[in-house]
Amino acid sequence: MNTFDVAIVGGGIAGLTSAVYLAQAGKSVLVLEKASQLGGRAQTISKNGALFNLGGHALYRGGAAEEILNELEVNVSGAVPDTNGYAIWNDKLFELPGSLGAMFKTKLLTWSNKTELVRVMLKLKTIDAASIPHMSLREWAEKEIKNPMVRNIFYALTRTSTYCIDYDQLLANTAIQQVQQGLKGVLYVNNGWQSIVESLRNKALTAGVTIYTNKKISSIDYGITHQLFCSDGDTFEVSNVLLTIGSEQSMKLVKNAEGTLLEKWSQQASPVYAACLDVALKRLPKSNHHFAIGIDQHILFSNHSRACSLSEDGKNVIQLIKYLGTNKERSADCHRKELESILDLMQPEWRKELVAQQFLPRMIVVQDMISIKDTQYFGPSIPEIPGLYIAGDGAGHGEMLVDAAFASAKRAAKAIEQNIGLNRLRKEA
Repeated sequence: MNTFDVAIVGGGIAGLTSAVYLAQAGKSVLVLEKASQLGGRAQTISKNGALFNLGGHALYRGGAAEEILNELEVNVSGAVPDTNGYAIWNDKLFELPGSLGAMFKTKLLTWSNKTELVRVMLKLKTIDAASIPHMSLREWAEKEIKNPMVRNIFYALTRTSTYCIDYDQLLANTAIQQVQQGLKGVLYVNNGWQSIVESLRNKALTAGVTIYTNKKISSIDYGITHQLFCSDGDTFEVSNVLLTIGSEQSMKLVKNAEGTLLEKWSQQASPVYAACLDVALKRLPKSNHHFAIGIDQHILFSNHSRACSLSEDGKNVIQLIKYLGTNKERSADCHRKELESILDLMQPEWRKELVAQQFLPRMIVVQDMISIKDTQYFGPSIPEIPGLYIAGDGAGHGEMLVDAAFASAKRAAKAIEQNIGLNRLRKEA
């Protein structure tokens, strides 16, 4: 039987971030990852020299991710892409009104609509999102935006920033805060998000963290100390366990968790899904077609290569996303055809230039969306099970996407560190 101060289940962004904080604080830390590679949904796959993230990824500037990476001295290289591009409406391309010049030129809007869009954008940049009363995003939009087309553009901007399409459920103040972060610009990361994972892994190993991959936990039995049973027969005994694997998997692992906050978390959580298609092209048939947002379709097209390096020899890596919201039931073929039709529109004859591709029909974007029906935030501790903690993008306290993963990881690490300190004082008393 192996003993550590802390065992972290899951070697993704949240697990590795917590591990670094705890190890740098002098705690003995074990990270257990069931896959052969660390990273979780932050992995990057190499195909024919092209680097594909698991779906479209970007770091929001000014958020928890950027703050914590700087605090841990993890350098992330990349660039902020420009947003010059196209709006897709009725299967036609219109100049995207992303700047004042483009606003005047685009034929997507009438003059009166352009005036209202300018007003809405100014409001989004200046409003105190925290002051918005508890209401859905649709309630806010119906109240603040008169013109239906301008509302459509606003919803397109919102789903690009949040990945959510359930406007009747999405909490307005949190969504608009995320839009405000997106308007500051996002960072596309060189060599994919695996580069962030590797930097965190190296920081963890340097600090003394023990990391096991291909180590699947079959169950967790809690008591004065917690026992983690692995499918290969290994057992670990620890005083503190951090779960970074989402609410559903956590409930399956922890024995007798019914009636605890862990169960409430799993009941409240609403995972958000997306269908993702990545392609690597030798050449762009349309050299100026880099970015497009669907206005009447829940789709985003982005050539990430315009801002970061995602290949060994200059291939163009394009990422397309179809936002599915909390619904994952429609057929994969339907999603793929829709995404390929956007490729046909943006890059005709792309198949002749194809080097590699990756299709993910039902990708989990985040383990929980922030809904008007949510009754509370969860974590980092589970009060009914002392020494059990949670983190990950489903355990945010108002943060969204990867910011929630980083922020919850830091909260969990600080709570575990405090708990270890208190237990030590009790033993010495």
